[in-house]
Amino acid sequence: MAYLLKGAHVVDPQVGLDDVRDVLIDGEKIAAVGEALEAPEGACVIDASGKYLVPGLVDMHVHFRDPGFEYKETIETGARAATHGGFTDVATMPNTDPVTDTGAEVRYQIDRAREAGLCHVRPIGALTVGEKGEQLAEIGDMVMEGAVAFSDDGHGVQSAGMMRTCMEYVSQFDRVVSAHCEIESLTTHGVINEGRASTRLGMFGWPALGEELEIYRDIELCRMTGCALHIAHISTGKGLDLVRAAKAEGLPVTCEVAPHHLFLSEDDVTDAYDTNLKMNPPLRTAADAAALRAGVLDGSIDCIVTDHAPHAPHEKDCEWEIAFFGIVGLETSLPLMLTNLVLPGTMSWSRLVEVMAVNPRACLRLPEVRVEAGSAADLTLIDPAAEVTVTPEWLQSRSKNSAWLGATLTGAASDVFVDGHRTLTEGVVTPRTA
Repeated sequence: MAYLLKGAHVVDPQVGLDDVRDVLIDGEKIAAVGEALEAPEGACVIDASGKYLVPGLVDMHVHFRDPGFEYKETIETGARAATHGGFTDVATMPNTDPVTDTGAEVRYQIDRAREAGLCHVRPIGALTVGEKGEQLAEIGDMVMEGAVAFSDDGHGVQSAGMMRTCMEYVSQFDRVVSAHCEIESLTTHGVINEGRASTRLGMFGWPALGEELEIYRDIELCRMTGCALHIAHISTGKGLDLVRAAKAEGLPVTCEVAPHHLFLSEDDVTDAYDTNLKMNPPLRTAADAAALRAGVLDGSIDCIVTDHAPHAPHEKDCEWEIAFFGIVGLETSLPLMLTNLVLPGTMSWSRLVEVMAVNPRACLRLPEVRVEAGSAADLTLIDPAAEVTVTPEWLQSRSKNSAWLGATLTGAASDVFVDGHRTLTEGVVTPRTA
């Protein structure tokens, strides 16, 4: 079906566009971008005035729990949440059961995503068998089946020698290693940032050094092996300084940050012990959060991700010490960025597109998506005036463990197009099979 989006404010820094245009989608491609375009016979005309049209958003760090933990999330429910949040592409971490460490598990996720008929699911393969850090996983097999990157996310590769082997091997396939940076001998038993929060609440602390020391290690391994390195869910200002220095040297190092590390801190954890504030890595200091926001604005941080981590109620509604780490985030990521940075004028729309669409595609070696004729019709239409209240009913994810339950945010995706199919229609998820 053809769609003509009339009067959208198109923002795409890749083509130097930040102005009102009409965009015609015909089949899987963008057919035309211009002014006063005529609708072909039978085309659906969409009034996009007052809205922003951007290349489809990409989240390169999510957990869909399928296979093995479908009671938390499935490929289909995760894809619904992603689409509801405005994403056309998501990259799924491999800590499933079984772990995604062979081509068969990669193919399973891609096939399930195709059946769901919503967003593109781009599996990330494990670096080591079973994510145990002992034996190299079937890297080549997973590349052949469509793995876009490699990671032992959840705990990271503890042995420097094993990580070197992984990076040397992955570098042969032009893929990036996404590093969960945590030295477990320093973070053992830690459940909250070590410092004021751990002292005030009397809980085992998780020192920033446990993250920063491994960031330093992995940057040095990047220098040794030449393998592209991506630092996952960075949470400290000092860690970001290490990345800045590596970039200045010209090393192939990138990094990402999640909204909860931008807009929350250890100060938000009170004696109410809200376990939706228990993260891995933990919420750091307010100064760290400010440093990370500055890093997003100055280009030091490449990507915004959610680290979407769905958990069942019984895994969160319990004592802090035994509660699972993480929150769902696919549906609140864009509204949070708009509410806190873009709409107040702190961050430009072009920069938003860079960190949520352009750079993640580059990190994952995905084909570019541009708002120009001939490009893939993977697009996100955003209503900057939409008000959304985060409730369990509003969330499309199977799990509801959000740190922003009850909050009202401004700005959200209204429509999403994937391969030219309208998978989100005026805020309602519409699978392409429907």
